[in-house]
Formats: sequence, C-alpha cells, structure tokens
Amino acid sequence: MSDSIVIIPTYNEKENIESIIRAVFALEKDFDVLVVDDASPDGTGAIVRRLMDEFPDRLFIEEREGKLGLGTAYIHGFKWALDRSYAYIFEMDADFSHNPQDLPRLYEACAVEGYDVAIGSRYCTGVNVVNWPIGRVLMSYFASKYVRIVTGMDIKDTTAGFVCYRRKVLETIDLDRIKFKGYAFQIEMKYTAHALRFKIKEISIIFVNRRLGVSKMNSGIFGEAFFGVIDLRWRKMIGKIKPKLSIKEERKQK
Repeated sequence: MSDSIVIIPTYNEKENIESIIRAVFALEKDFDVLVVDDASPDGTGAIVRRLMDEFPDRLFIEEREGKLGLGTAYIHGFKWALDRSYAYIFEMDADFSHNPQDLPRLYEACAVEGYDVAIGSRYCTGVNVVNWPIGRVLMSYFASKYVRIVTGMDIKDTTAGFVCYRRKVLETIDLDRIKFKGYAFQIEMKYTAHALRFKIKEISIIFVNRRLGVSKMNSGIFGEAFFGVIDLRWRKMIGKIKPKLSIKEERKQK
C-alpha cells in the first residue's frame, strides 16, 4: 500500500477513466487510486471494476446510489481514506484537466517541504488555462479574486480542484460540517484549512480543458460559490469554524 491515495470523483467518465488511472499508475512515485462513482449510467464503474483485477490493492471504487454532488463525493472519499493508513490524500479530476505528472510535485510540497496543503494553482503565476473560452477564464479568475477579498485568504486559485492534504488536516476539519457541494466546496475546504492555521502552498500548474466527455459545470455552481463565500466569512466571525472535537471532548461536552 502506498502512503498516498488519489481520489477521483466520476459521473459519466467512460472516455477518460481508464487512461487517467493508467497515467497515475505509470508514475515513478506510487499512488493508490480511489474512484468515487455516482452510479454513472455510461458504465464508468464497470471499467474501474475490470481494472481492479489488473491493479489489486492499488485501485479501489466506492459506488454511490446517484448523482450526489462533487463535495459529498470527496467527503466520502476522505472518510474512506482516513479509515486506512494514508498519510497524503489527493483530489484530482478524471478528465485530464489536471496532469497526473504534477502529482509528485504536490506530494513533495507536503512530504518534503512540510506544507499541510498543496494546491495545483492555475493563477499563482498568471493565468495558466488552455482551451477555455475567454468568458469562462475571466469568470473563474475574478471569482477567485472575489473570494480573496471577502475571506482574506492569500490563495490565488481558491476554486482549484487539484489538491494534496496531509492526513492531519482532514482529521482536524469536521468533515460533517462541510456544507457546500460544488465550487463552494473547494473554497470551503481551503478556507477551513486556512482558518485552522494550516500551512498552505500553491504550485503552478497548466490546466487543460477536457477533450473527452461532458463538463459538469453549471450556473448554479457559481451561484453557490458567490453566496457561500459570504456565509463562510460569517461563520468564521461567529466562531463556527473550529477543529473537530475528539471523542473524549465530545463526551465531556454532553
């Protein structure tokens, strides 16, 4: 078993899933892979199950009963990983918008340089996005800028979905209190880590728009992010963002 697990949420990713899994396993550094599939009707789960015979003890799947949202898929995967002995837990898309070759760079930032969270950032050295319409680039860039203004976080790519967490970060965050499902989920996780004073590093990556399959982006995701940021700031101000209590502390409060 590797010390690292890459969580890949999927919904209708049959065109990409085998290739992305093989690309991760081809890396010199060993990473395990957990696919969290939301009952994809296109057979994504069946492809993963077939590959599990080829990659025993390295490839895993959790199949949920329907399309329940990106945020809940990652929370499911985080809890699954924490039940095992993984020290480094990654988020990554299935569609090659995140290059698997960058996984070791995120790993090194946490395992060697001592950061608690490493973010694959599209914006920390300008705008490194390929094949996105200019309108979407501007919307994403200024959304991150808006988040920085409201929250005070010094993170340029607040909605990034390519992230490495040290185990202790996910153990400290009360995952049951993470409330958002779309873009705002990514913001909430980063803001919570920031509020709990974990060390965060952004690493410049080149983000490439998917070539195969259909984007899951919609206007509701942006709406959740816009209003969710204000909610996050308010929750921090009234002391609602705090470390998860241990079982002993929970018993003491009852």
